[in-house]
Amino acid sequence: MDAVGTPSMVPCIVLDTNIVLDLFIFSDPATLPLRAALEAKSLRWIATQVMRDELERVLAYTHIIPRMQFYGVTAQDVLAHFDAHVEWADVAPKARYVCKDADDQKFIDLAVAHQTLLLSKDKAVLTMAKRLRSLGVVATTAYVALPTHTA
Repeated sequence: MDAVGTPSMVPCIVLDTNIVLDLFIFSDPATLPLRAALEAKSLRWIATQVMRDELERVLAYTHIIPRMQFYGVTAQDVLAHFDAHVEWADVAPKARYVCKDADDQKFIDLAVAHQTLLLSKDKAVLTMAKRLRSLGVVATTAYVALPTHTA
């Protein structure tokens, strides 16, 4: 739904934290279509405050800080990019299928609640792809799965 409560024709996506790191720290070339779709607003990235909180926590990890320095970005830069691109959503109810990694459940729940694409690099999420598909969610690492049309 858009701001006035009518259904939006722009497809939604949920991004796990590793995808966000690839997008805003590592500038992984594979993320270029995703970045372009987000900037063109041909894709709506939905997230919750809990997801942002997790990202902020990850950005303080001792093994991430030198990587950010290498790529010339700060935690504030990454969080500003997150805030600029995300459409806020309420925390979703627990999905029928539960992930082995409890930290990943929030991404699954939101994707199921909104029947949307879930981009993840997490093995625990990806092993659930077939079950999630039965709930209307495509869980993949493939950026090529991004919708190529605009609304």
